[in-house]
Amino acid sequence: MKIMKTIERIPGGLMLVPLFLGAIIHTLAPGSGEYFGSFTNGLMTGTVPILAVWFFCMGASINIKATGVVLRKSGTLVVTKIAVAWVVAIVASAFIPDGGIQSGLFAGLSVLALVAMMDMTNGGLYASIMQQYGTKEEAGAFVLMSLESGPLVTMLILGTTGLAAFEPQAFVGAVLPFLIGFILGNLDTDLREFFSRAVHVMIPFFGFALGSSIDLTVIAKTGLAGIILGILVIVVTGIPLMLADKFLGGGNGTAGLAASSTAGAAVANPMIIANIKPEFLPVAEAATALVAASVIVTSILVPILTAYWAQFMNKKNNRNKIILQGDKKASVL
Repeated sequence: MKIMKTIERIPGGLMLVPLFLGAIIHTLAPGSGEYFGSFTNGLMTGTVPILAVWFFCMGASINIKATGVVLRKSGTLVVTKIAVAWVVAIVASAFIPDGGIQSGLFAGLSVLALVAMMDMTNGGLYASIMQQYGTKEEAGAFVLMSLESGPLVTMLILGTTGLAAFEPQAFVGAVLPFLIGFILGNLDTDLREFFSRAVHVMIPFFGFALGSSIDLTVIAKTGLAGIILGILVIVVTGIPLMLADKFLGGGNGTAGLAASSTAGAAVANPMIIANIKPEFLPVAEAATALVAASVIVTSILVPILTAYWAQFMNKKNNRNKIILQGDKKASVL
């Protein structure tokens, strides 16, 4: 059976398939983990320790010796993405109550959900798109996007906008595994190679553990809203990213559009934030469902839109070359 091949054909499948499997089990038999206990319960409820290991390995996989072009491109995209999410948080907080929207089409929507959707790019999706439609340097820009992984950026945005107050040690605790891995990986290339192998291996495990805390009836209720919000993420983050890519990153907007997705790892952020700040618990489950929907929508639409934009820009460049060649011939005559 080609199970892995099938999963890889699904956008964000390595994360989302185990997540929905866990969600199905939790929805149909919510007490499964406690019933079996022991390691099975740990696998189904161990989101935080599993993510801690993943953050460590992610940090170890990043090489500090990146080229200037890669740093310029990735830095531009990362800063722009975070800045847009920060502005969205400020604007949304003026209209969305602390407990989230309680009724209507967007029931369950909260500032936490919006920030989690918009502050992290799907680095793997970005890299695969740019390997096809961009340069090697543009594809390599996913390196710094790994810095967005985890709850730290979401915590910073919520904290700086006054939506939540986090103790300093909470920030340190959120980023410490990542930093330790980053330091060790750059001190010893063998360690980097060793730990980086686990980055993709860990994804299904925290996806399953996260899904084991989700009631699918919540996702069913947020279906249309999730689709609309996924499209909104592409529009709201994509336009500034394309402009930043063109005017600051030296590109033609393709890399910016390719970075307008929601990262699969972002699905974990609402629950992690809620564990740190219990006041977010009432909105965390609905936020997780909305972010999961946004991951699916953006994972499908971003590659399609980027492909069309890249083809459009190539045709435009070819037309300009033909015009320039014609002008040169005319001047010679």
